Amino acid sequence: MEDEIRYLDRPRGSALAYCYTPPKEGINGTTLVFLPGYMSDMDGGKALAVDAWAKQQGRGMLRLDYAGCGASEGEFEEQSLIDWREDVLTLIDKVTSGSISLIGSSMGGWLMLLVALARPMRVKQLVGIAAAPDFTDWGFSQEQKMTILRDGKLEEHSEYSDDPYVTTKTFWQSGDANRLLHKEIAFDGPVRLLHGQKDEDVPWAYALEISKKIRSDDVQVHLVKDGDHRLSRDQDIALLIDVIARLD
Repeated sequence: MEDEIRYLDRPRGSALAYCYTPPKEGINGTTLVFLPGYMSDMDGGKALAVDAWAKQQGRGMLRLDYAGCGASEGEFEEQSLIDWREDVLTLIDKVTSGSISLIGSSMGGWLMLLVALARPMRVKQLVGIAAAPDFTDWGFSQEQKMTILRDGKLEEHSEYSDDPYVTTKTFWQSGDANRLLHKEIAFDGPVRLLHGQKDEDVPWAYALEISKKIRSDDVQVHLVKDGDHRLSRDQDIALLIDVIARLD
């Protein structure tokens, strides 16, 4: 039986789609919150696998679509990084209670860090999958940045969708204003970073850079030598579940 998609009105208009399973009575452990990557949604393989495991364990689980993505309302090209951070905060505040663990994939790993800084009393643990903070800085050539600023957006071929990979000036400027890797990231809980060494989108060296910048001493980096950006093979998902299971 598929989860019922529910909707929550965001303060800036348009409704956010989400699926939430509350924890079973008597079950300890944080509520898991999965943050998808750029142009992705809550029905990706990793999100669904974590959700299925959480249900088996009786754990609380929140999956969500940012505005303009998946089943949520809104226009994708009108959204910024901070709009999506606010979407996550709105759903966490309105739907969940107690301590949470954030699981962020690619851009979701950037949002994971921003949300942890915004809700330090609630976010207890972080799990990044090819986390990509600051990718508006290092992920584009100077020529591409100039195209974004001049034309208002950049369209590129996507390996993961029939639709072009679109980066708008609105999103790029929001990302540039909210870079994290130039200073200490004030988070003290457990952090686990998974990264494929054959990742052609986010160099795995950024997992090491994130580990250096996070203030916590409880940081582990799991490198998968033959893993790609998505880390969605059966063995990759098994590693992800094992990492999450060992945290609580």
